[in-house]
Amino acid sequence: MLKTEITYHRVRSDEELEAILKLQEANSKATLSSAEQIKEGFVTVKHTTDLLERMNNFCPHMIAKYDGRVVAYALCMLESFRNDIPILIPMFTEIDKVVTTDLRYIVMGQICVAKSYRGQGIFRGLYHYMATELQSDFDMIITEVDASNTRSSGAHRSVGFKVLDTYHANDHDWELIGLEI
Repeated sequence: MLKTEITYHRVRSDEELEAILKLQEANSKATLSSAEQIKEGFVTVKHTTDLLERMNNFCPHMIAKYDGRVVAYALCMLESFRNDIPILIPMFTEIDKVVTTDLRYIVMGQICVAKSYRGQGIFRGLYHYMATELQSDFDMIITEVDASNTRSSGAHRSVGFKVLDTYHANDHDWELIGLEI
């Protein structure tokens, strides 16, 4: 049990953006063994500092902090960034197929909880915070999960995400999922 309370915030500093990038690197599919990927899950995309900052300028990312340190994040990605990350272009193509034009959505560009803080409700808390923060501007949070990332898929379903579509792109099977807010 944590002695200090987890707090949830929008990103407010360059230091917090750098902490996101460090957490992302530590949990990258390219960094983890196959066994770790299966057990712990993984993140696929590696963002540049510039892109992460530009995304944050339009819609600040969500973070969870413990004792002043970033221990989890959920990235906010507006549709205007659809061509900035090549591996995500097929996701936006699929979104265009399944989302009606009147639905206001935001893409959760990536979520990650530091390994030593998993299983303590932070994933759920981060999505709750994100939904609360964004519900006046958006109807749904949409993201995709690599179908082989069963830990992430199960975690997203447990907080209420529903499968909108499944598809194959970039040599992977993907689940396009959405959470009504």
